[in-house]
Amino acid sequence: MKTTNSTKYFVAALLITSGCYFVRCARNQVIEDKKVPADASVVQLNSSGPFVHPGILNTSTTLDFIRSEANSTTTDRYNDYQATIVAYTDTATLPTSFPSVVTVKGSGTTATETQIKENAVFAYALALRFAKTGDTAYSHKAKIILNGWAYNFDHYEVASGTTATQPDLEASWVAPTFVAAAEIIRYYQPSGHSANWAATDITQFKVFLNNLKDNYINNTLTSGHKQNWIISAGYAKVALGVFLDSRTVYDAGLKILTDSIGTVIYADGTMPELCSRTDCVHFQYSLNGLTYAAEIAREQGQNTIFTIDRLSLGYGFMWKAYHDQFSCKQCSTAKVYPAVEVAHRYYSSDTTGYLRGRQPPYGPSSDNTFLGFTTYTHRGVPL
Repeated sequence: MKTTNSTKYFVAALLITSGCYFVRCARNQVIEDKKVPADASVVQLNSSGPFVHPGILNTSTTLDFIRSEANSTTTDRYNDYQATIVAYTDTATLPTSFPSVVTVKGSGTTATETQIKENAVFAYALALRFAKTGDTAYSHKAKIILNGWAYNFDHYEVASGTTATQPDLEASWVAPTFVAAAEIIRYYQPSGHSANWAATDITQFKVFLNNLKDNYINNTLTSGHKQNWIISAGYAKVALGVFLDSRTVYDAGLKILTDSIGTVIYADGTMPELCSRTDCVHFQYSLNGLTYAAEIAREQGQNTIFTIDRLSLGYGFMWKAYHDQFSCKQCSTAKVYPAVEVAHRYYSSDTTGYLRGRQPPYGPSSDNTFLGFTTYTHRGVPL
């Protein structure tokens, strides 16, 4: 086996960890804010070559597979499609106007904050319905949403009492969902049916994305926020890099995640957000961002984050939380976020199997922070 510098780093880290066991080093001194050494053959932060398109959680290969199964009414995929995609798109309302200013609220929401989140998820659901049916009526509606925000959005503002950095997190949440929809509309042609998204509209959509990235998402890196904030920003940049065909943006997002995963998931699997926030939601935000970014990277030929054992350890921690093994918070009755379906597709372990088996089929999360419909798009789909 070829010896690499990162192998040496791993051995050194193992010795340090062993030493701390005997001298009882404090967690905050040793594990917190610690970067995770990774095998250089797996983590290649300076990537190159063309991107796979579509390549944000769905590829042409997976969309073809999903479509072939969902078009048979006797399959579980068809049932998942009806229960999530059809149910969502048939009840959501297509917007007729798009605000230039989105006001966000740290604890709670506003009408414009709700709209941009819901519209991103709606566009993605419509894109998936187009991908399944080839019916351009759905791609047309998706384009109304994508173009509406691209041509009208100007900036975020904060509601009274909300920290000035809240828009940075909000942008990190909506950007990947918008581009997941946009990748399908731009590149996928079910049975040769193109969505015919105009080049001028795509260009304007890129302007919108760069606004989110340059004026909000990038600010997260210097705002002092960590945990799910920094993970959401890294995930967003990985997704944006694919759509913008920018290796610089994509690599920067990947580096954020590989640098930060050790502060979100400790070496023993502990995810400190469970007890620091005393809820069952925020630590899942981190798991969602890491899992979705891991899948995007894998689709782009870099199985980077899945193979760092911290992510699988994080799901082990979640299993314990959902078995009420932590005194700070019991999660046995809490909702599970949709990335668990993606995680189980890759790990296929008893741990992820238990978690994904709690609440399928998974649509979008109720707070629209992350895209959903993952049971339809990922359950049983070949890797």
